[in-house]
Amino acid sequence: MEAGAYYLLLLALTGISSTLSFYGDSITFQPAHKQKDGTYKVTFHHRQNGRSSCQNKPLHTCESEVCTSFVESSVLQTDQDDTGQGRWCQSEMHATATVRKNQTSFSLNHSSCCWGSNVDGKTNWTSEAELDLGSRSDSHALNSCPSTTMVSSLRVPQNCFSPIHILAHDPDGDHVRCRFSSDAEAPANFALDESKCVLSTKGEVDVGVHVFELMLEDFSRKNITLTYADGTSVFRESSDMNSPPLCKVKLQFSMEILPPLSSCEHGRVLPMFLSKTPSHGDVLHATMGQKFKLYAQAKATEASINDFQVSGPQNMTKEFKAGEQGTAELILSWTPQYSDLYRIVPVCFTAETNQSQSDMRCVVVLVTQAALLQGTATVTCSPNKMTVALDKSSMPGIDANFLQLIDSSCSLTSNDTHILAVMSFTTCGTKLLDKGDFLVFANEILSYELPSEVIIRRKAIKINIFCQFPKAVSISSYYNLQKSNYIFTESNFGSFGYTFEIYNDNNFTSKVEAINYPVDIMLLDTIYMGIQADSELPSVTLFVESCKATPNINPENVLSYDLVKNGCLKDETVVVYPSNQKTYNFEVQAFKFSGDYEQVYITCSVILCEPGTPYSRCAQGCLSDPSRRRRKSLVKETFSHSITQGPFRFI
Repeated sequence: MEAGAYYLLLLALTGISSTLSFYGDSITFQPAHKQKDGTYKVTFHHRQNGRSSCQNKPLHTCESEVCTSFVESSVLQTDQDDTGQGRWCQSEMHATATVRKNQTSFSLNHSSCCWGSNVDGKTNWTSEAELDLGSRSDSHALNSCPSTTMVSSLRVPQNCFSPIHILAHDPDGDHVRCRFSSDAEAPANFALDESKCVLSTKGEVDVGVHVFELMLEDFSRKNITLTYADGTSVFRESSDMNSPPLCKVKLQFSMEILPPLSSCEHGRVLPMFLSKTPSHGDVLHATMGQKFKLYAQAKATEASINDFQVSGPQNMTKEFKAGEQGTAELILSWTPQYSDLYRIVPVCFTAETNQSQSDMRCVVVLVTQAALLQGTATVTCSPNKMTVALDKSSMPGIDANFLQLIDSSCSLTSNDTHILAVMSFTTCGTKLLDKGDFLVFANEILSYELPSEVIIRRKAIKINIFCQFPKAVSISSYYNLQKSNYIFTESNFGSFGYTFEIYNDNNFTSKVEAINYPVDIMLLDTIYMGIQADSELPSVTLFVESCKATPNINPENVLSYDLVKNGCLKDETVVVYPSNQKTYNFEVQAFKFSGDYEQVYITCSVILCEPGTPYSRCAQGCLSDPSRRRRKSLVKETFSHSITQGPFRFI
């Protein structure tokens, strides 16, 4: 947002005064839009955390030279500690501003005192948010801000800290960066993964209450132009973190570090969510005027779950049910009104005991005018892949050309009666979810729009597909799932797949069997690995563009080591063996990462090309300057796909 282009919305946050302590807050914008007269309608919701009482009077004002009108709601308490201990409460209000057409951004900013008593010595706090009012060239609409919230009171035993995943949902699909606010220092021994919005520790943290002030900012993943009412425009380069963010919202919360527990095993003293519970980050859908329900279930065999803490919208009701064998159930009910249409509602919740609480789960509820077209899909689960058949008759008028999986590079195929997809459990955006008592492999069939489309006449489609396996599975069976075949489908290449194997010697004939995973090795041992491509096409060429090692199964881990990069060998111990055009066999000398890491995974990016094409990626081989790559549209080849093998465990 350009300097001097924004206005200040004067804000006195819901009756905060020196007599009431501050425990954090969050601000969420509804999608803003430009009205026929050129003014902007901007609605925001403000949630405030408290302890024993959260019903205060709002006092927001907007200067007349900025707003033509300003309407705010009353403050309603949305959740409280039903055990009577006064451990938490939360309130919510909303306000709608009609902003004059000469404005280029919308800003909230207010500072006051005082934070509740905390070990960090924090007193003053500042709430702020800022939204750019330029029209985006990719969506022809105003930018949508990241949606976030937090339960009012986080409580974590000192010896049982698990990384806290902060909700950072962006409706435009932009990259969201979470950082500690520039006017606040990070509490001692806490660390924040800015790209993943995950809060963790880097040493022992002190018992007591800590306060956090984070800024969430979004940056477009592609080049866009922002156009303003006065005819001016600015260019934003894709994922340029040095440019002004399209929107920024501040999230403030407190966390109490409790004395150590005797056991940190989830499901015993620490509550654990079970498979009935939505996964963190899920996008759920509610229909205006119809009751929406969210179900969650948790278990703690050596403690009593006595409540669920919830951060949700006004008029959402909470029902608690105690079950058998330490289980408890949460039922949230909410009926969106007309004013909620197209609202993006963050909802977070935790299961509570007197000693501790579960990990926090957060979802996003998208309010639509009519129910999304769901359709009927048959999912067949096998040990290493799932096959989906979507019945066309259940979705009249469906256009298979505008459907995709989470990873848009994986296409769907169709016949006269069904739309088909085949994917392994580690491809096409398939997510591995820990549901407590089950491991779930989940993906989605989604409709999409072309960037050039101004209007559409296709219904929105979202179909959840998944396979789940009991968590009480043997270790060898679990690693057999991880060591799966990789199967892809692309419209120009049909179905094709890869196998990635570990071999016992350089003959590359004797595979390490699944029962021996993880593979135990010693430093300086020689590791033999091979990649084999299979395709419906009679003649293809396999090209390995990169291979890198990481200390866990996440190939995006910032800690990594390149074996092959841009088709060039980077590690001096890598030896590639001659083989046919569909096979890539190689060896590498075993190594481990410095520090407390005992495992290594290898992830390779692979491409298939039509042979005999001089400008294909396969024909180019090693590229010292990746910027000289040819345009993919000029040749027939697949997208680059990642395949993973491991882990190797050091003895």
